[in-house]
Amino acid sequence: MTSLRISLGYELEVRGRSREVEQRAFRNVVDQVVLGDQLGYDTAWFVEHHFTRGFSHSSAPDLVLAAASQRTERIHLGLGVVLLPFQSPIRTAERVATLDVLSGGRVEFGTGRGASPLEYQAFQRPFEKSRQIWEDSLEATLAIWNADGEPVSRSNEFFEIPGVAVYPRPAQVPHPPVWVASTSLEGYLAAARRGYNLLGMTMLKGLDDVAEDIARYKRCLADNGFDPETRRIALMIPWFVGRTREEAIEIAADPVLWYIRRQVNLVTPPDYYDARHATHKVLGQLAAGLPPEEAMATLREHHMVVVDDVEGSRKAAARIAEAGATDLILQAQVGGLAHEHVCASMRLFMTEVMK
Repeated sequence: MTSLRISLGYELEVRGRSREVEQRAFRNVVDQVVLGDQLGYDTAWFVEHHFTRGFSHSSAPDLVLAAASQRTERIHLGLGVVLLPFQSPIRTAERVATLDVLSGGRVEFGTGRGASPLEYQAFQRPFEKSRQIWEDSLEATLAIWNADGEPVSRSNEFFEIPGVAVYPRPAQVPHPPVWVASTSLEGYLAAARRGYNLLGMTMLKGLDDVAEDIARYKRCLADNGFDPETRRIALMIPWFVGRTREEAIEIAADPVLWYIRRQVNLVTPPDYYDARHATHKVLGQLAAGLPPEEAMATLREHHMVVVDDVEGSRKAAARIAEAGATDLILQAQVGGLAHEHVCASMRLFMTEVMK
């Protein structure tokens, strides 16, 4: 079977408006991370989103992961990603290091600049300067950790670090692994130029186009003096395994389509076009607008989602590895899928698909 490392990814969707539904969703995902720890999943990744009712209630992923850290022993805890522009690098360094200490050095530090103008408005940051703020914030956060408790000074229009020593220090020396999340070739190359690990998804372009971007990322790593074999490339994909393909589609089609339509609308505004094919809207955007059966067929064909039986899941995982990924992040809990179905799919994947 493929040598992919298998992880879990969470948006923390909530289908329903009651407080009880929301609270149950949080309890369920922590229980799923505990199960993932027992089954041998590599990492549990949690996104950071704000103001996205239903689609994602993961506005404080470090707190969810801190809770999970006290009930798990081995599984890594992935911040996928910290939206760096919305807080001081001091707070980022402190909170991530605290999580690393509490978990015994199990943190994976994913970073990103976010895609929502509403978030930038609410946190009073200029959206048009998002890349600059992200780059400056990441450099400052790493400088704090590399200083190993010595004072650090940084000053720009968005934050001030006035010669202060920041504690605690991470358990990992000098700091947790750094990942960069992106859905564009531009973002892939920005990560490669700095030698960072890559967090991607297939849900917008489909796997064939993503494989081309991964190849470009690896070439850019080499051109900038980094060994591509030492960097990790993770793809996050909504995934459900059933005993039969028909069972999988019956159980998971509605939750997956509910999620995809909200994800595509968040990441790609109505007038968004893929930069590489300027006259055509991105594939995921087109698929999301199709009738349910056609939408699911298109999404499955291009590995934007995987809803299949054990054998189909094996073939899909092999195809992900062929595309250049080192890590597969399963969005097993997707679109309000019932907790018992999520757990059953997680077990099937690790005991049957990966055997």
